[in-house]
This record gives sequence, structure tokens and C-alpha cells, in this order.
Amino acid sequence: MQFKDYANFHQMLCETVDQHASSPAYRWFDENGDATSVTWQEFYNQVKSVSKSLIALGVEHGDKVNILSYTCYKWVLTDLGNMSAGAGTVGIYQSNLPQDCRYIIDHSDAVLVFAENQVQLDKLFEIREEIPNIRKVILFNGDCKDDDWVITYDEFLSLGRDIEDSAFEARVNQVTSSDTAGLVYTSGTTGVPKGVVLTHDNLTYTCQSVYQCAEFVDGEEMFLFLPLAHVFARTCCYTGIKTGNRTTFARSIDTLLEDFGLAGPHWFVSVPRVFEKIHTKIISGVEAKGGIALKLFNWACVVGGQVSELKVAQKPVPLGLGLKYKVAHKLIFSKIHKALGGNVKWCISGAAPLNPEIAQFFHAAGLLILEGIGMTENTSFSNVNRPDSYDFGVVGPPGVGIKHKIADDGEVLFSGRNVMKEYYKMPEETAGTFTEDGWLRTGDLGSIDENNVLKITGRKKDLIITAGGKNIAPSRIEGIMVTSKYINQFCVVGDRRKYLSAVATLDEENVLAYAKEKNIVYKNYADLLTHPDIQALIDSEVAERNKDLASFETIKKVALVPEFTIENNMMTPTFKLKKNIIIDNYEEKIETLYC
Repeated sequence: MQFKDYANFHQMLCETVDQHASSPAYRWFDENGDATSVTWQEFYNQVKSVSKSLIALGVEHGDKVNILSYTCYKWVLTDLGNMSAGAGTVGIYQSNLPQDCRYIIDHSDAVLVFAENQVQLDKLFEIREEIPNIRKVILFNGDCKDDDWVITYDEFLSLGRDIEDSAFEARVNQVTSSDTAGLVYTSGTTGVPKGVVLTHDNLTYTCQSVYQCAEFVDGEEMFLFLPLAHVFARTCCYTGIKTGNRTTFARSIDTLLEDFGLAGPHWFVSVPRVFEKIHTKIISGVEAKGGIALKLFNWACVVGGQVSELKVAQKPVPLGLGLKYKVAHKLIFSKIHKALGGNVKWCISGAAPLNPEIAQFFHAAGLLILEGIGMTENTSFSNVNRPDSYDFGVVGPPGVGIKHKIADDGEVLFSGRNVMKEYYKMPEETAGTFTEDGWLRTGDLGSIDENNVLKITGRKKDLIITAGGKNIAPSRIEGIMVTSKYINQFCVVGDRRKYLSAVATLDEENVLAYAKEKNIVYKNYADLLTHPDIQALIDSEVAERNKDLASFETIKKVALVPEFTIENNMMTPTFKLKKNIIIDNYEEKIETLYC
């Protein structure tokens, strides 16, 4: 397949609509699990209506429009209508606090905000005086009859009825491949969020590259639950447009497992945190049963592991082992497949490192997780393992048409039409993220093997240098430690110290079950964070996992603290830990680990 130079994203959408007009495009569920679906032709007609309504509201070519909402059909519909009208879409995480919303709305120079519901509208009312450029707020769900600043989505759509098709077509024809399709604000693990400018060419090129990295079959389905404010989810959603596959939206993170069953997807994208949670739940459930169930599960994992090793090496599975695996699948692994809808062929993990042990576990169970990597600045896609060529602990070769290399200091660099135009209104930061010869700096450290496969070994800024001079990448250690069913989150500390320690949070469900089993007396859950028996439990779990580490990588002491959340500003909306804030917040506790 050769790359096509689309004039704009709208042209790529029209190509899919022409090919798949009557095929299903999107599906979503109400609170009762009842589904609504639209075809590609119906979707396109609605996209046109959105564009016309934006024109009626005075949105000009080059304007910016915010969407403050969880992932849903109206998010995608509004985004495509917005891009078709020549405006740039700027997503805001539904979990953002009011002042975080204010920063993005103000910095992006937005003129409209689409808000999911009353919860998001209340945030906008709180900062209303600080966002004077917002002409209207359009509510996806609900209404606000007492204030003409706010209109419903149906009222919004009615505004464009008098706009002629010729006006819409004229606007679409103004949009070029180098125009801004959207701004995506970095999650801000360090410093102020930066608005990454992605062009129509960035999006259409990336979609074509992804399309050539896996097998997409007509009639198959993608399941989407990651926030569309994050470029990872948007890139996968845009790829669904290129492939013509239907996308089904989850109702919420809280209904995820139920929604998997309703959707029955063939592929989906996720972040490691979700796979970790599913893995922990499976292990905890089996261990709670014990007896024959536990023995059977362990036997199935051994058989699955043997099959997995052969598949990774692209070797045939012997007949006898194959028969054993069929039994293991029927008795054990089929339950995991059923929980994910029963049709999953493969899934993609990105946005953070995935522990190889977890990937191997799922592969042994017959579920292939293709780990990849990307960053906001390269449209969230640079490398990915392929369904017919993969391994664990690596992020695969680069996507088709994308180049990578390793700088002299070990930093991973990228080049390609997937790379951003700039940081919005931040020329110095833009200049600083490119090398003199135009390669994108990633901040990742890595190596490239003889097969052009990239392995990430750490982050330049995250590297811990011990007092003994050892350079340590904490992410690998953290990934190993959270395989414990009792550990929820793990933040390694120890820069310039004589040994490594950590600040960790507990898996509440499993720790409470342990406390009950051991007859541990406590008043409330918070008491368990300081209970010596729980501390001893975590210390033993860490000691067991230290066996997989070099002596200088081992964790000597652990401080237990409340969960890191988005609300307490210790985690980003994409589940990355804000390590600097965690370390600052627990400075005194950390000091006690070195007494």
C-alpha cells in the first residue's frame, strides 16, 4: 500500500463513506445496555450537520473548539464536524479540575466549549469570568434553560439547518493538509501542559501507517474506552475511520467488563494499568478458590506458557502439547476470553511500559497484547509489535514510513510525517524538542536490535543515579512490583541515595481480604497503612520480586501511603504517576526510609 496525500481529513472520511456507506460505523449503549448504531452514511450526514451549525455560530477557519467530556459518540461526531469546518479540536479530560480546564481553554484561544453533562458545566460556571472568549457552551447531555450561554446539543444542531450545502463545501475546500486538525495538551507529569499542534496530514499519514501494521478485516469491531482527550485514543479512533471498522464506545470505566460482554470486540487499545488490574483480579480470584481450581489454573498456565514460547519463536506446536492447550483453553482460558467479549484477536498496549510478565500471561491464555509506543508529539504512534512478529518487553519496529535512531547519549529519536508541527505559542519549547537536523527528541532511552526492533530502557529525566554511581531506570522495577496482588501503585525513589526505596499504595480489595483472613484488628482502612502486619506483607512481596533484580536495583524499604489519584494531583488522566509531586508530598516519609 502506498501512502495517499489526502487534502484533509474530510477527504479520508469521504473515501471510507463511499466504500462502506451502509455498513455500521459507531455503536453505543444506554444505561440499560440497549444499543444504538449508525452507518457510515448516517455518520457523515451528521458530521455535515455539525459543521453547518459551527458555521452558523460564527466559527471560522483556524478557530479552536474545546470538548470537555468522557469518550462517547458525540465526542467523535463533534470532532469530525469541527475538523471538516476547518477548526481545531482541543480535548479536555473530564477528570480535570476547573483551573486546569481554564488554562487549556484560555491558552488554546478557544471560542466554544462542548461539555458532557452538568458535572462539566459546573466547572465552566466556576471559571466563567476567566474565559470571556467562550461564546457558547453546548451540552452533550442535559439542558440549562436559565442561561442563554448554554444550549443543548439538539439546539446546536438546529442552528445549521439554514446553512446551504454550498457553504459547507466551500469551507471544507479551504482546509489543507497543513492546517491544524487539533491541539492535544500533554498530561503534565512535569511542568505546564503544552499544546501539541497536529495537522490533518499528521492524522491521515499516521492512520495509513497504523493500517499497514496489522490486519484489519471488514465487519470487525474496535472497542474504545480510553479518554479521547488523549491522542492515543484519538489515533486509534481515526484509524477505525481509515479501516472502516465499527467502533463501540464503553459507557464508563466503571462498566468496562459488562461493556466488553455487550460489545464483543475483535481488537481494542488500552494502557498497562487496565491489563494490570485484570491480571490482579484473575490471580486473586483463583487463589481465593484454592484447592483443585488453583492447581488446574497453574497447570493451564504452564501449558500456555510452553505454547507461548513456541509461538513467539515462530515454531510449530507439537500435537500433544496442542491437545493439552485445547483442554486448558476450554477449562480455564475461555473464561478470560468470554469476559472480554469472546472475539478478541489482539489488543494494543501503549502510553506507558507494560510488564513483560503480564503480557506473557495473557499470551499464554491466548490473548495477544501488542505493545507499542508513541508520544503526543508524534501523534501517539511510532513503533508497534506486529500480529505475525512480536515479542515481550520490546515496542517493535517503527511504523511504515517512520524512522527511528538512537542518539549518542542513548536517547530515542524519530522522524516522519506523524511528527507534530509545533507546540502552540511556545517557540522555545518547540525548538528544544528537535535536534539540529530535525529529529524529534523523545526523552526515552533505548536500543535498536538487528531486526530494527526498539527496546525502551528508561527515561532520561526519570533515571535514578545512586550514591554508588549506578544508573537505574525505575519503570522496569515498578512494573515488576505491581505484579503483586497486594500492591496497587509503586513509585521508586533513591536518586543520589545509597539504596533504592519506594512509596507505594495498597490494592484495597486484596489487602482487606488478607486482613480478614489473618484476623487483623483495625478501625478503618487507613489504619492498615501503618499496621505492622500489612507492612510485613508488603515487605515480603517486595523481597520475593527483588529476586528478579540486580542487587543495586533491589528495593530495601517501602513507605505505604493513600492511593495516588487524579483528584489529589499525583496521577495524570492517563494513569501516569506525577513522581515529582509524590516525592515532594511524602518528603518526610521518604527521609525516614534512609535513617
